[in-house]
Amino acid sequence: MFHMPTLPELLLILLVVFVLFGASRLPEAGRALGAGIRNFKKALSGEIEVEESKKVREVKAEEVKEEKKEEAKA
Repeated sequence: MFHMPTLPELLLILLVVFVLFGASRLPEAGRALGAGIRNFKKALSGEIEVEESKKVREVKAEEVKEEKKEEAKA
C-alpha cells in the first residue's frame, strides 16, 4: 500500500535530484515544473469551458428548433 514518504526518504529523493540536475540546473527544473503544472491546469479549465459552451449551444439550438416548430404550427 502507498504511504507518504518519511524524512529520510525525502532527503534521499532530494539528494538524487541534486546529483542528477546539479545546483545550477535546479532552479531551471523547478521553473519548468511549475510552468508545466500551470499549463496543465489551464488546459483542464479550458476543456471544462469548452464543454460548458457546447452545452449552452445545444440548449440554444433546441430552443430555436422549438420556436420554429411553434411558428410552423401558427
